[in-house]
Amino acid sequence: MALNLNNVNLRISAGLPRQFPTDPMVQIAFSGRSNVGKSSLINSLLGRKSLARVSSSPGKTITINFYDVDKKLFLVDLPGYGFAKRRPEDKAQWSALTDGYFTKNPNLDLLRLVVQLVDSRIGPTADDEMMLQFLREADLPFVIVATKSDKLNATERKKSEALLRSHPDIPADTPIFFCSALKGEGKNDLWKYILETSNL
Repeated sequence: MALNLNNVNLRISAGLPRQFPTDPMVQIAFSGRSNVGKSSLINSLLGRKSLARVSSSPGKTITINFYDVDKKLFLVDLPGYGFAKRRPEDKAQWSALTDGYFTKNPNLDLLRLVVQLVDSRIGPTADDEMMLQFLREADLPFVIVATKSDKLNATERKKSEALLRSHPDIPADTPIFFCSALKGEGKNDLWKYILETSNL
């Protein structure tokens, strides 16, 4: 791997688009509903236990977290969506901040990939489908990560993969990675794809 994972830090938790970093570094964004396991996946990829904050109250913090990996790329943790108990004003803030990432990001041209997380046990929710439709309409490159794969038996996994492969909002050639932050499954394959996509 062409990255030193010992040289990683949280650059900024941005609550406003004007706080987004302007460094000319590749960006890989992580998107998904609250409690789907974004922070756990990022920690797993970076070999850390608590760099990315795993909230006990999903959807509580509305920021975009930029993790600087070896001064070569940012892993960008977008705020989770679809949290039913969130106040309307919080939902509006989430929408404005996330929209700002895709419209006011000074380095949007350096966004190489959106890693769209889906709970492997549930499949795409209505909120996931809205996000997938947005990514397609915006012509943004994305992959699917089916999280919590360790909780599936072989039959359930086949069913989950078939559901994702046949979903109308997921193009047939979309890479799909089954990942478990607990067991580390899928981590190396996902990293390999990220590095290839980033030309690192």
